[in-house]
Amino acid sequence: MSAQRAQLSRRGFLGGSLLFVAGTAIGCTTSPTGDSSSGAKTTLNVWSHAYGEAGTQQALTRYAAAFTKANPDIAVKVTWVPGDYTAKLNASLLTDAAPDVFEHGDFTQGLARRGQVAALDAQYGSAKADFTRGNLDRVTADGKLYGVKMIDDVMMMYYRKSVLAKAGIAPPTTFDALASAAKALTTKKSKGLFVGNDGVGETPALAVFSNGGELVADGKVGFASPKAVEAVTALKRLHDDKSLLLGFTTDWWDPSALVQEVVPMQWCGLWAMPAIEDALGDDFGILPWPAFKAGGTPVIRVGGWTSCVNAKGKNVDAAKKFVQWLWIEQTDLQKDWSESYGFHIPPRTSVAATAGKLSKGAARETVVLAAKYGKQNPNTWDSASGTPFSAAAAKIVAGQGDPAQLLADAARQAQSAVDKQLS
Repeated sequence: MSAQRAQLSRRGFLGGSLLFVAGTAIGCTTSPTGDSSSGAKTTLNVWSHAYGEAGTQQALTRYAAAFTKANPDIAVKVTWVPGDYTAKLNASLLTDAAPDVFEHGDFTQGLARRGQVAALDAQYGSAKADFTRGNLDRVTADGKLYGVKMIDDVMMMYYRKSVLAKAGIAPPTTFDALASAAKALTTKKSKGLFVGNDGVGETPALAVFSNGGELVADGKVGFASPKAVEAVTALKRLHDDKSLLLGFTTDWWDPSALVQEVVPMQWCGLWAMPAIEDALGDDFGILPWPAFKAGGTPVIRVGGWTSCVNAKGKNVDAAKKFVQWLWIEQTDLQKDWSESYGFHIPPRTSVAATAGKLSKGAARETVVLAAKYGKQNPNTWDSASGTPFSAAAAKIVAGQGDPAQLLADAARQAQSAVDKQLS
């Protein structure tokens, strides 16, 4: 089932079962796995964003039931949150209705420094050495670990082999080649490339990385450097050439534009690969975002989700026990989560080594490329630091203002946000 279909069917199911926090609809909550009559003394509320892959909600509910079976004194209810998960989570964390356990995309230090998440060093124990260095660094603030990475979500370029071959176009390895290919593949009926409905998506950050830059390094914002300005400014070419698909029915994270032959090239995620394989067979390839120019750096974007414990919750010890049980001890469930509902890379070396579905074909190629070219956003990169950058990039590609000045102004705002987060 495609991510689009899974999302639509799930939303239909959620229609009559909504929670509200500060007047905002939250989502569907399962019945707790265990209750007072069965011996449970504590009920944990565990929040998840609405994954697009079919079976994910049922899997999390099944994991919760297995935890309660092993720990009869702790019941678990899973709250499934569609829509703008981050906004709803942030609003909830300011109230007494905040979840005991929640997942967070691209964990940021600010969560720890504001005292919103509990340190989990003790829960890692000897398993700490089995997590990749990058995933440990991601959840570290002031030397302590404040979350457990659940999955690595890898993002890259998909392309139709047959379409590029028919047009005599080699898979692009530089930005100039990508722009030329996108223009050449654009026809009266279709566009050459899809990076997001707004025509921007993650491309500004990818541009900075691909020209050897960083968004933030050692607490200093770096996206206004001359190389960064050069690369972000170049994105305007894709818009000037009118080679980008805009306003599609689903966004870049869903593979429908590619599999429905609306575009021959799309930025998307590893999670979509099973659906793409089902639709296209072997008529697709994958690429990093190309180096800005020869000698530059190709980019595979690595994100993912982290399980956190609400430090201000009423059930901190039970919440820590749940996170430790599921995301540290249960390697079989971690493997199931990574390869049974779309593809994701397990954050643990030992689990990744046993993930058979990721050991062959395009999935294996993606794993190799991620190890070689993977870039995570810094853990000081949040909405306060990222929004000025995105807004400046949107103006640049639209030809509104001087790129260097726009990025310099955005960098000042972002630096203030980073400083505040680190203070």
